[in-house]
Amino acid sequence: MILYFSGTGNCLSIARQIAEKTNEQVMSLYDATQADLTLEQVIGLVYPTYYFNPPTPVRKLVEGLTISPSAYVFIVIPCGAQTGNAIRDIEHILNSKGIKVAYCHKVRVPDCSAIGFGRNPNDQAWKFSRYAKRVEKIIADVKSRKHAHHYGGWSFAGWLCNLPSMQRKTLPILQPAVNPEKCIGCNTCVRVCPQQNIKLIDSTKSEGHPIAFIGDDCAQCLSCVHFCPQQAVEIAGKTTLKERQYHHPNIKLKDMLKH
Repeated sequence: MILYFSGTGNCLSIARQIAEKTNEQVMSLYDATQADLTLEQVIGLVYPTYYFNPPTPVRKLVEGLTISPSAYVFIVIPCGAQTGNAIRDIEHILNSKGIKVAYCHKVRVPDCSAIGFGRNPNDQAWKFSRYAKRVEKIIADVKSRKHAHHYGGWSFAGWLCNLPSMQRKTLPILQPAVNPEKCIGCNTCVRVCPQQNIKLIDSTKSEGHPIAFIGDDCAQCLSCVHFCPQQAVEIAGKTTLKERQYHHPNIKLKDMLKH
């Protein structure tokens, strides 16, 4: 079973590629916490790195997994550049549950957070061809049940960004918010949010229709930013440009809808 957490489809696409070549199934980490995985002999975890660390929801979701200690467990991190402590921290959680990680690796993909820094994630499409062989290697390694740890060591950047004092400075950088003047209440962001953290509310700032409101349980996956058809979800008050919205080319909106 290949378990994934994905905001713009990078991790979902990699999870599907691995599953197809290894005759495994794909399941979101959210669904996996409600499933008994003790009979699965192969468990793959595919998730991104945020601020050089695993996304907060991934930590909580992995803690809730039911996995056999005898399973071959591996981790793959699709990321813009560095993995930080994204592998190490999840490995520690699994170890505390008596589960050993046999293999870990990373694949560089377009960085969806680039939009928050005035860059276009779509300009990083070159990573797909450059790292295609890396994906093939990972699949071959998993099929042969190889034991190897790549990019799973301790990271100073990950440690630094995980400090409460640093989080208070960094987390607001990519905190999405809805521009009420652009929102038309289409419900797209509500349906793509993996945390179910967005809802429609009545507002005096709209023209007779509800608008989206982002709650306090944001994973900062930026799915709402990239999939909003009106570019109404913005980061730090910056205008979201349509040409800078990104999702993996093999993943469509329908693949990301949660409910």
